[in-house]
Amino acid sequence: MLDLRYKWKPFLNYGQMIEFEKNKIIYRQGETGKGIYYLCKGEVKITLLSDRGDERIINIVPPGMLFGEHGIHNEHYLTGAYTCRQSMIYHFSDEVLSMICKEHPEASMIFTNSLIYKFRILAEIISYLDCPVEQQMAYYLVKLYQENGNVPMNQTSFAKYIGTSRLTVNKVIQKWKQEDYIDLNSRQIIIKDMNRMKAIAHNLAEA
Repeated sequence: MLDLRYKWKPFLNYGQMIEFEKNKIIYRQGETGKGIYYLCKGEVKITLLSDRGDERIINIVPPGMLFGEHGIHNEHYLTGAYTCRQSMIYHFSDEVLSMICKEHPEASMIFTNSLIYKFRILAEIISYLDCPVEQQMAYYLVKLYQENGNVPMNQTSFAKYIGTSRLTVNKVIQKWKQEDYIDLNSRQIIIKDMNRMKAIAHNLAEA
């Protein structure tokens, strides 16, 4: 995913720049698509609403990434998107996206790769929803590290991300810290043993 970051930056002059305050709705799950978005600055959370009406965070969009790709051609958004803090976001309508891809053929490949990546990640996340908490936590830690180069959140934020209590998250975090798999530093969870985290995420007995 790191290979996809900032790839869309050359085309920002085609988009409409919008500044969002913290906790603002960009789009809701099920809404008719209005095009795609690019996060320039700030932080955006992606949420998934289950059939039971439970909403949970399934992704944190880092700056330099497209999101909402599934909303092209008036398709319904499969997820919701909300700002976690003040953010600068570029919007690209279907018409603008078509123009960019026509004038810059390489843009089609960037968009397609980003769309494929998002569908693959969404499928993975759904497959983990009913897994044990420890396995989910390991999966999300690895995923966040691969996407951001670090894990930019504290235990409270991570509990919301997993959809469980902070107490539950803290118990696992303390266990992993004692086993020297991770460390804590301000707002970050630092992975010290990536192989072990991947093993737990995939429910393997040995790292």
